Amino acid sequence: MAHPDSRMAKPGSISAQLADHAVHFHLDAVPREVRTRATHLMLDALGIALASTQWDFSRATLSGLRELAGPGGDVPVIGYGQNLPMRDAVIMNALLVHGLDYDDTHPNGVIHATTSVLPATLGLGTRLNASGRDLLAAYVLGMETATRLGSAARGGFHQVGFHPTGLIGAFGCALAASRLLQLNADATVNAQGIALSVASGSLECLEDGAWTKRLHPGWAAAAGITAATMAKHGFVGPRAAYEGRFGLYASHLGLLREKCDLAMITADLGSTWETLNVAIKPVPACHFTHAFADAAGILSRQWDGAEIKRIVAKVPPGAMKAVCEPVENKLRPASAYEAQFSVPYSIATGLRFGRFTLDALDPSAWMDPQTLTLAAKVQCVPDPEADFPRYFGGEVIVELADGRKLSHAEPVNRGAPGRPISNEGIVAKFYENAARAVDRAHADLVLNAVLGIEGGSAAELSRLLGAQARMENQQ
Repeated sequence: MAHPDSRMAKPGSISAQLADHAVHFHLDAVPREVRTRATHLMLDALGIALASTQWDFSRATLSGLRELAGPGGDVPVIGYGQNLPMRDAVIMNALLVHGLDYDDTHPNGVIHATTSVLPATLGLGTRLNASGRDLLAAYVLGMETATRLGSAARGGFHQVGFHPTGLIGAFGCALAASRLLQLNADATVNAQGIALSVASGSLECLEDGAWTKRLHPGWAAAAGITAATMAKHGFVGPRAAYEGRFGLYASHLGLLREKCDLAMITADLGSTWETLNVAIKPVPACHFTHAFADAAGILSRQWDGAEIKRIVAKVPPGAMKAVCEPVENKLRPASAYEAQFSVPYSIATGLRFGRFTLDALDPSAWMDPQTLTLAAKVQCVPDPEADFPRYFGGEVIVELADGRKLSHAEPVNRGAPGRPISNEGIVAKFYENAARAVDRAHADLVLNAVLGIEGGSAAELSRLLGAQARMENQQ
């Protein structure tokens, strides 16, 4: 669609290159391996969303959105048996995917891309009655672009307090929405420019365990849909959304802009598939804590209950702010959310129980005196040898009062490239999560619909997911 002033994007601009890629993106060009993995990433996210219906944060969020929306709505909310207007449903469904911090992560981009891209494409696709093939194509497009945009910052967004999942997610969703809306290249450039002014996501919530991070992916998804729809109708956005003087990287990273590699955004786009590099979470907590929970779980088999003098956690410097600071909050988490972002709590839980599961998010777990006593013995120190952000590794050293030392290092976190969770492992995780909310028969229906999405439609999948789940175990 032409724009009022008929401006054209600079041929070499990143926005123009991404727009051209989006316009010409077709599912048939996506290798079967990538499409299969993509459907399993979707399945993982939807299992988590079903499990999230059992937590109070989801009920509180739905109450707020319901009041804002008023009666009615045309897009189902996962597991709640009711509809909301599209953008509100997208915000809610994204919160369900991300709320337990169990969703997938792209290590280089340090971004949870599925948690915004899937709700955006599913919600808009339902409104448009899009085919399952179009839904999958838009999802893969959003994943491929969001992960690259995050990777270009080289971990910088976290260092200055921005959450890439919310911030970058808006651009991936804008491109995916543009694909579903069948925008031309010029309108798709404008959609990215509009997204620049509505993208957001502050990490201040990590300081006190606030709930706001849970809203980031849904806000990104709604922002992306809004940007694309405004562009469809001729609204004009900046043309250099990324590399401009006040573009994304310059305005948000300051001096760290010099460390960015913007060439990564379009390098091998359409031939190298970042969807295959997305890591599935084996632990329901911040990805930066996984190596420590796993290492402690392994050490729990050696620990004989002897008195512990001190526990040393060797943490990648780039992860320290998120999971080790402020120290007082990490030693004594005051909420499940703080517990999920605490290396000391992850280590204490792993040592005591051998594994960090969703049960660790129950108040009786993160308030347990024995667990807190162990957590208080943890000292986090930076590990300059860590290969971060390529991997979210870590090492745990347990110094016993009798002079013995127990240690285990996980330099490559479980689920990362090199140690991927298989598709079969994703299916097992889906059933474990879904079982908290629905019976096995319904879980089977969801699984078959997602893995067979190319033969279905967005609306059919939404209706299936929207069926009322059990609600007797709100936490």
